Amino acid sequence: MEMNQPIGHTPLDGKPEGLLGRPIDRIEGRLKVTGQAPYAYETRELKNPAYGFIVTAGIAAGTIRSIDTQAARTAPGVIHVMTHENVPAQGEKKEQVWPQLAGREVRFYGQPVAFVVAETFEQARAAAGLVTLTYDVAKPKASLRAAMPETYKPKPAQTDPDSALGDFEGAFSAAAVKLDVEYTTPAQIHAQMEPHATIASWEGDRVVLFTANQMLNRGQKSLASVLGLPPENVRLVSRYVGGGFGSKLQALPEATLAALASKVIRRPVKVALTRQQEFHVGTHRTDTIQRIRLGADKDGRLGAIAHESWSAAAEGDQFFETSANVTRSLYAAPNRITRHRIANLNTPIASAMRAPGEAVGQLAFECAMDELAEHLSLDPIELRVRNEPAEDPEKKVPFSVRQLVPCMREGARLFGWDRRQAPASTREGQWMLGMGMSAAARLNPLMPSSAAIRLGPDGILTVRMAMTDIGTGTYTILAQIAGEMLGLPIERIRVELGDTAFPAASGSGGSFGAGSAGSALYVACDELRQTLLKAADLNPEGAVFADGRVASGNRSEALADLAGANGIEAKGEIKPGEMKQKYSQYSFGAHFAEVGVDADTGEIRLRRMLGVFTGGRILNAKTAHSQAIGGMTFGVGAALMEEAAIDPRYGSFVNHDLAEYHVPVHADIPAIDAVFLPELDDKANPLKSKGLGELGICGAGAAVANAVYNATGIRIREYPLTLDKVLKGFEEQEARAQRRS
Repeated sequence: MEMNQPIGHTPLDGKPEGLLGRPIDRIEGRLKVTGQAPYAYETRELKNPAYGFIVTAGIAAGTIRSIDTQAARTAPGVIHVMTHENVPAQGEKKEQVWPQLAGREVRFYGQPVAFVVAETFEQARAAAGLVTLTYDVAKPKASLRAAMPETYKPKPAQTDPDSALGDFEGAFSAAAVKLDVEYTTPAQIHAQMEPHATIASWEGDRVVLFTANQMLNRGQKSLASVLGLPPENVRLVSRYVGGGFGSKLQALPEATLAALASKVIRRPVKVALTRQQEFHVGTHRTDTIQRIRLGADKDGRLGAIAHESWSAAAEGDQFFETSANVTRSLYAAPNRITRHRIANLNTPIASAMRAPGEAVGQLAFECAMDELAEHLSLDPIELRVRNEPAEDPEKKVPFSVRQLVPCMREGARLFGWDRRQAPASTREGQWMLGMGMSAAARLNPLMPSSAAIRLGPDGILTVRMAMTDIGTGTYTILAQIAGEMLGLPIERIRVELGDTAFPAASGSGGSFGAGSAGSALYVACDELRQTLLKAADLNPEGAVFADGRVASGNRSEALADLAGANGIEAKGEIKPGEMKQKYSQYSFGAHFAEVGVDADTGEIRLRRMLGVFTGGRILNAKTAHSQAIGGMTFGVGAALMEEAAIDPRYGSFVNHDLAEYHVPVHADIPAIDAVFLPELDDKANPLKSKGLGELGICGAGAAVANAVYNATGIRIREYPLTLDKVLKGFEEQEARAQRRS
């Protein structure tokens, strides 16, 4: 099925008490909490594995002069030591997946330079410490700010790096009210609970990898390219993934090294990154420098918008943070510019992190809108309402469904926005109190996906696809979709995911997983419905699937009987079509935050937070709420604490563990809630749903930052908003007050 036209009435419509949408507990939850859900490192299917440990470079730029592995090779339990001198031949780079140990050149700190395989993990780790390297060291390029003169326009990825409409410079120059500001965001680390891990094993010229990966079919193709194999000779299995946030969108070096070593020693090889290695061997979100210029009339209507973003990429790569992409569709203005530029640095590989582009782009742009509202003495919501576009401002096509204004209005009502006071005017003892808000928007893509189902003679439906569940509830919502379509209870449905031996699926990422994989399943279930009706010789008009039976007219048949002794199978496939071009498709929302700032120490404390969102049909109220508040918590971390601090002398992240890289804990999030407005989007997919996994983070940090401004009157444009920056703002306020007196 291709999405070439809006979806009409479906079997999912008109069922307010149906299975879909209910807050059902995760069907795999009991397995997880009892330790029976094996993650990649815990699989027992590959017997007698050896253990691998990665040796990483201690420099960021230069070449390996010599490498001495003698002590490591003769250490207890060591089976093999692999370096650039003896690594097997490899194929070509694909999708940010590079051949490993390929030569003497070192491009970033933490780059794998050797791989030790031993009988136990402890033996492999100990022997890895015995590998001795000497380098010819070069001065690393490790500062985006210093590299600004060397930035360049990257090659187009999903969309063009630049866009332009009208005459921005002329309109900005003539604007009655102008804003020209720069915001910066730091490098951030995914910090998912499960580290990257792989167990690899060969059978002839075929390799299987039990691995931690969000998008298996993409990983299959990338690893096949690097290993020099046809994709069908590479099988990836990721039945349970302990979080990813984008870090597991592609295979990392541990997967390639495990596969290469396993082929050499003819035995399964098992490897996991340490938490410290996650910061360098794993990917990260690049830092950004963003310049935003807004030109408006005295009533606050924008005539000119410019959003320019600079980010860093690893040597030899052109990945860029699409910070300004969301600005292209967010607010109306006839004259517009967006630009993206990158600098290649000797830093670890930058790649997608939860809500790539929108997360950091809205940290900057939604604060700039707040600044403009202050200049105009306008309520921040009213400014946004006055710039609500009638159609996508740059694509010049209608929005499929756009409820940004209702989200802001309802959020304001629920949050008590009318109690917000002027900046630095509300106190509660030592605490300066403030409220802030921001809009939220996240692109809603549909990706090709397929599914296979089988109804057995026992009346149990089995669902299979190479989809993944990264902790978001995929197993559960797929069971709900199938149950709703075929009138089966959850306990009569078996969902089998995470294996490239199953039909290819979208994988989990980009907020497209549920809509894409779920739509493929919907199509397969619809096909099975038609087959069952034909087998029962029942009239499709008015047919009802419920309680394991199908009824039409005065006849009813059990699905198990219709399945017969051999069962009945069906397949489904979904592809994006003309709807993608004809409509601008986004999920929308609005964030509201209240903070307290200590007047002496500058400490910032979140007091409460609310998000109001629209995400089309909500597939599971419980998992949707969890995803939304999880994203909002992610946004709080980005605003107040998350920063991977790089030492420009050595190109390394100095805070490379969770003791020093701070993320929010329960005490940081005292009161948080998410509300969904009713919505169906018939242009999105057959489910009429939209992605939610990343919407919660979009703009969330900006709402916190705007609340800090409202509390203190201090505008901080360098994330995160740590207390030293607040204290500096206090000093500058005091100095200005003294000059006035």
